[in-house]
Amino acid sequence: MNCLITGGAGYIGSVCADLLLHAGHTVSVIDDLRQGNADAVPDGAVFYHAQYGEKAVLHEVFDRHIDVVFHLAAEASVPRSMHNPGLFYEVNVCQGLSLLETMRHHGCRILIFSSTAAVFGEPITVPIDEHHPKNPCNPYGDSKLAFERLLRWYHECYGFRAHIFRYFNAAGATERHGESRPVEEHLIPRAFEALTGKRNQLTVFGNDYPTRDGTCVRDYLHVRDVAQAHLVSAEYLLQHDECDDFNLGSGTGTTVLELLDAIQRVTGRPVPYTIGGRRAGDPAVLVASSDKARQKLGLTFEHSTVDQIVSSAWRWVRKAG
Repeated sequence: MNCLITGGAGYIGSVCADLLLHAGHTVSVIDDLRQGNADAVPDGAVFYHAQYGEKAVLHEVFDRHIDVVFHLAAEASVPRSMHNPGLFYEVNVCQGLSLLETMRHHGCRILIFSSTAAVFGEPITVPIDEHHPKNPCNPYGDSKLAFERLLRWYHECYGFRAHIFRYFNAAGATERHGESRPVEEHLIPRAFEALTGKRNQLTVFGNDYPTRDGTCVRDYLHVRDVAQAHLVSAEYLLQHDECDDFNLGSGTGTTVLELLDAIQRVTGRPVPYTIGGRRAGDPAVLVASSDKARQKLGLTFEHSTVDQIVSSAWRWVRKAG
């Protein structure tokens, strides 16, 4: 396959690029490097430094004949979306439309979309399956849901084949790639920053949620398992004409304090933390039902216990310095 990865210099995108190249596919990456890192683009991939909706660059990319698009580029922060919603609709919807129109112009009709569990909002039932009502409680989730709907119309009207993947919390690291962003908002890397002295202490956002210890519950899935799902999806869509959605998670919920216990168990060191107020837009519990992905696509999440995730991320932090 000739593959394009939008956001391919980012955390998940770079792992996908590695996996696709290792499987013998051709990879092009487009990334504006606001959240990505050029050094994360693997050798062998063709790199375009641009916004993913930039029409002139997209036409240059698609002139190379792209078979499959892995669409991972996005503005992806709940707190920032609450302060600047317009940015999230511009990047996640408007630029997404530019991508779809360029694909249509060049006859490329297969796309795997990186969506989010934030489309569900505050859950009514847990674990959350694909039929759960979608009621985002922040602009980030709403902008992702808007593109999901747009993608379904492109399937209906233009014959696009698409899979929508809603990861609940991609985490962990491979030997080459881990979480490293200019402003870090994810729990595991923030905890490691506190553990290694890069920040004074970790702030836990709220301990008065209706959960077993008062802190938010999240479902963590190893980034290697997320990337493998994309490769399986592409191979499936080459053979099947459909637009479908899948929730990707381990099916196990872990509270913030339980995750900090796992970090201490793996590293032998306690994470210094303080309790702060809740963050606007944070649901109390997000846990996935991945039964559909397991049954239909045959996915197995072999690296996604909490201890496996934390151990891999800690190895990467120590190696990266």
